[in-house]
Amino acid sequence: MSPATRWVRSSDEWRDPRQVVSLWREADRVPPARLASRVRGRFWEAVERSRSNLIVTREYEHLVMALAVVKGRPRITYLPLPHPSGVAVDRRRGLVHIASTRNPNQIFDLAPATAPGRPLVPVRSRFYPGGLYLHDLALVGGRLLGNAVGWNAVVQLGDGGAVRPVWWPRCVEARGRPDVSRNHIQLNSIAAGATLASSCFTASADEVLPVKPGDPAFPVDGRGVIFSGATRRAVIRGLTRPHSARWLGRRLWVDNSGYGEVGVVDGAFFRHVLRLRGWTRGLAFAPGAGFAGTSRVIPRFRAYAPGVDPATSECGVHAFDPRTGRVLGSLLWPAGNQIFAIEACPASMTTGLPFPAGEAAARRFFYGFSTRLMEGRTR
Repeated sequence: MSPATRWVRSSDEWRDPRQVVSLWREADRVPPARLASRVRGRFWEAVERSRSNLIVTREYEHLVMALAVVKGRPRITYLPLPHPSGVAVDRRRGLVHIASTRNPNQIFDLAPATAPGRPLVPVRSRFYPGGLYLHDLALVGGRLLGNAVGWNAVVQLGDGGAVRPVWWPRCVEARGRPDVSRNHIQLNSIAAGATLASSCFTASADEVLPVKPGDPAFPVDGRGVIFSGATRRAVIRGLTRPHSARWLGRRLWVDNSGYGEVGVVDGAFFRHVLRLRGWTRGLAFAPGAGFAGTSRVIPRFRAYAPGVDPATSECGVHAFDPRTGRVLGSLLWPAGNQIFAIEACPASMTTGLPFPAGEAAARRFFYGFSTRLMEGRTR
């Protein structure tokens, strides 16, 4: 290869905004089949009534999706990010935080651009050690917290990579601190209350075993728990790989993932409200509807889903009536794999992400976008 050819090739690299904003060279190679979707039932009607834009992370496909109805028409947009997991919406500051769980971990901060449609654009990325193994994100008392699964603790995520444990279960405590030597219990979701004491947390177990949770031999059936933030002890047992605990008013909802269930805590017990086709993970509530995610069963983790049929499992988001458990409609990705998080972002804040599914990359937009955060700093 001649020097001139090498120079031309180097000059052409890193020209696609999808690569630059995600810091990922292959982000411009999203297969069209991965974005293709189909609708079942009255899914979009439920989204429109909710006056929300749903932010959905598809972790193993390295995609963040946004689902909205704009001027009566469905709109699907996306942003490639490495292994996105938890999402937290800061309505007061107008920010969306997304965890990117690779080594090192990152937290991407997205803000609405002032352009028409107010697409969410990355305005900052913070790096944290990969050993945290960040999963769920939540805002508690104005602080951004994350499940550090690798540390068996909930951590506060500060600027400049600052991180410190602020909550952990008693079962992983050693000399007044969490055991951070390895993942022991798969502490994986936060039902955010006003304080840590009024919050709840889910895990796959509440005892330290010789085998770790990432091993297919790790026992899961009926071993999952919900911890009280106040006592740091398990208050609900008998779940199987529980995820996505969320408050709706005074009722605590949770995905009982290994059985494809979504349900509520009733006294000291879990009561399923609906069953879906797939591994349930991702749960959000908006006016008039709940939204739950389902994923396909990863073959090597078949034992983690004893109540799910891999042959019929689906990757998608399902709108349901929380009062009755009736499924209102679904958006399915036939070539999809895993959903991690779903969060409802007010439609008044944004109509989605920068890249419309099925359209060319929005290069021109990134030459001149602005956000209120940027404008405020230049005045």
